[in-house]
Amino acid sequence: MPWHRMCGDQVLWVPGSDHAGIATQAVVEKQLWKEQGVRRHELSREDFLREVWKWKEEKGGEICEQLQALGASLDWDRECFTMDAGSSVAVTEAFVRLYEAGLLYRNQQLVNWSCALRSAISDIEVESRPLPGRTELRLPGCPIPVSFGLLVSVAFPVDGEPDTEIIVGTTRPETLPGDVAVAVHPDDSRYTHLHGRQLRHPLTGQLLPLVTDSAVQPHMGTGAVKVTPAHSLADAELGARHGLSPLSVIAEDGTMTSLCGDWLQGLHRFVAREKIMSALRERGVFRGLQNHPMVLPICSRSGDVVEYLLKSQWFVRCREMGDRAAQAVESGALELSPSFHQKNWQHWFSHIGDWCISRQLWWGHQIPAYLVVEEQTKGDREDCWVVGRTEAEARKIASELTGRPAAELTLQRDPDVLDTWFSSALFPFAALGWPQETPDLTRFYPLSLLETGSDLLFFWVGRMVMLGTQLTGQLPFSKVLLHSMVRDRQGRKMSKSLGNVLDPRDIISGVELQVLQEKLRDGNLDSTELAIAAAAQRKDFPHGIPECGTDALRFTLCSHGALGGDLHLSVSEVLSSRHFCNKIWNSLRFILNALGEKFVPQPAEELSPSSPMDAWILSRLAHTARECGRGFLAQELSLVTHALHHFWLHNLCDVYLEAVKPVLLHSPRPQGPPQVLFSCADIGLRLLAPLMPFLAEELWQRLPPRPGGSSAPSISVAPYPTACSLEHWHQPELEQRFSRVQEAVQALRALRAMYQLTKARPRVLLQSSEPEEQGLFEAFLEPLGTLGHCGAVGFLPPGVLAPSGWAQAPLNDTIQVYMELQGLVDPQTHLSLLAARRHKLQKQLDGLMAWTPSERETETKRQQRLSSLELELSKLDKAASHLRQLMDACPNPREL
Repeated sequence: MPWHRMCGDQVLWVPGSDHAGIATQAVVEKQLWKEQGVRRHELSREDFLREVWKWKEEKGGEICEQLQALGASLDWDRECFTMDAGSSVAVTEAFVRLYEAGLLYRNQQLVNWSCALRSAISDIEVESRPLPGRTELRLPGCPIPVSFGLLVSVAFPVDGEPDTEIIVGTTRPETLPGDVAVAVHPDDSRYTHLHGRQLRHPLTGQLLPLVTDSAVQPHMGTGAVKVTPAHSLADAELGARHGLSPLSVIAEDGTMTSLCGDWLQGLHRFVAREKIMSALRERGVFRGLQNHPMVLPICSRSGDVVEYLLKSQWFVRCREMGDRAAQAVESGALELSPSFHQKNWQHWFSHIGDWCISRQLWWGHQIPAYLVVEEQTKGDREDCWVVGRTEAEARKIASELTGRPAAELTLQRDPDVLDTWFSSALFPFAALGWPQETPDLTRFYPLSLLETGSDLLFFWVGRMVMLGTQLTGQLPFSKVLLHSMVRDRQGRKMSKSLGNVLDPRDIISGVELQVLQEKLRDGNLDSTELAIAAAAQRKDFPHGIPECGTDALRFTLCSHGALGGDLHLSVSEVLSSRHFCNKIWNSLRFILNALGEKFVPQPAEELSPSSPMDAWILSRLAHTARECGRGFLAQELSLVTHALHHFWLHNLCDVYLEAVKPVLLHSPRPQGPPQVLFSCADIGLRLLAPLMPFLAEELWQRLPPRPGGSSAPSISVAPYPTACSLEHWHQPELEQRFSRVQEAVQALRALRAMYQLTKARPRVLLQSSEPEEQGLFEAFLEPLGTLGHCGAVGFLPPGVLAPSGWAQAPLNDTIQVYMELQGLVDPQTHLSLLAARRHKLQKQLDGLMAWTPSERETETKRQQRLSSLELELSKLDKAASHLRQLMDACPNPREL
């Protein structure tokens, strides 16, 4: 967004947060129990909500504080919260309109139920945990460890045939009391003679029908399955096809219901499981127990096993709206970026079901629906519900529906609240004035969302597109930008229970380990989780987290790219970016010192380079602007960070600043380099500003003002440099030629390192068999010597032998580099050092030659290492030869 603003686009980033109904209520309930020993139901709803608002005032601002610390450029005057009055109006209006359109209804259906939370939860809050076989888990509210990943075989005797039975397998013996039938495939020859017969329930002795259904997989287990419609999604569909009435045997709190009989009623379902297993053995119908890989549904909020319970809830019909959302992407009307999300988007909508929006919580938007007490509809079989924006409106509707005077009716508002996603899906509209106004979101830069997992993302964005399109009559936006999830350096999702959560403020300002540990203790982790999390923190941050700064953190996050996979964040990587920030700071100190107090900048369009080095750095600056623009347009921020890092570090600091230092000492001082330095600083900082706003702003404000005082008040609203505006500086051929000079610089530095020339400035000769190559180097002789840390650089005519004892390095087939060694190196001392180094490398080479790896990949690496060692040995032998020539040319004085 900062880039678009600098480009002159209309942008808006509205700060906001949702109320996180389940998560927030769970946190406050834990806190109440920890601090006061009080459960939620021991308080009135009003008292509990006061506690939630109190917690929200204390803790709810952390996200906004983090955004501010990160330098996020939001319109803080528009800050919204999904429980604000404006949001409440939008939520009520959306509910009523959907209901009136026939897209919202109340029905008894199976829902994902968390017994620990005593609430329905969304599909996205159900974590599918694969189990390889027998796995023991401790679950909230259960007094004993529970084993999962086991298949229990149970015999169902055939009625009237004492020696005949059908064996079914189940991983959930606690649901046996809820069985209403056994099903087999109609073509399974093992059971065709039993079609139409009845079976005795192994626990109750009641008669159950044996039904045939093609959905049964005959090759799975025994080919016979128990049918429990009240506790299984697949069984509910099968039961509906055969007109089987469901039996709900597990209550909201996870205990067994009265339908199970006195011997089980009130027991925790997993305690009842063990009692049922014992009863099966006692009655002689237990037929075995074996390991069974399975996927266990876990409530991500509470850690409890999810149950599927029949509940009367409110649902949104999603098929028609979902088809429109899928079609929008397919037709190109809605663009998802990165594009690989389109396949997941289409798959998600092709499998979408109706959306259960009721939550049995106290914290959230209370559903605007009212039960008309003592009134029923449809032949006295269903409760009479009415929906209204206010109770008065609902009462009027109820009067029209029942034919009774409104004043005589008793209305009871639904105590449930709406799924948080219902209000968060409305956020872009409510934040900009809907339903009073219908905002045109497409006039702003594409909506950007933080991804916390693809399923969650589609759950949110999909709902947003569906509701927005339905309620406003048009797509709410034309593009969605999906960011990566930030994980820890090991690739784990950040979790308080793992102790790996990184608060950006701690990375920015630094924090001691003791403070990190105190934060954990102040949270709501139980003793076991706290111990694990504290140990993990001590391992990951034994000395705490060092201060890294906002700009370093932003740059690191952007360097991973917005369009890739999950982002693995390590503090050491942020520290590396901090060093880069320091490099930029020091380079600006040098530039400002070089400019002096009376410097007057030239307009960039009038600046013409006066030397090849000036032309090269300006060309690199133009190239960097081109790469940054390309990266931002493609939303590949890693291209931008790479281009900026390369320019500031490897072009400006490592090359141009080093090359220009001796030039600035010339008398009179040339006018060109200071103007070039200013342009590099001004344009380079503006290129950097969207990623490093604080550093860029601080340094840009220190630059000398341009004549006329036309500069922007802040770098954040200064024009972003474009490739077009700098095209007159772009000289790719010059850059290509200078790359050859840089190769020579590397060769000279390698020679200096080989002969350990730390302070000496040896003379250098270049020899080329091609006249045009000599011309290429003639323009850069002074910077070549400066950057190579050498003395004078000259040319050796083609065919002329190099002076005796000079070190030699080939650049290519046509160019040789010679470096003076006479009088700069003690040959005898250095020969012994080279010999020791050669001996060490030879041992490594011999070891690699004798080792034969088994894997092809390892062999490839071995060959690469062999080639590297052989090349290094060749260089050492060549250096030793030059040193011996020196010894022959100038004998040791002690030998004379």
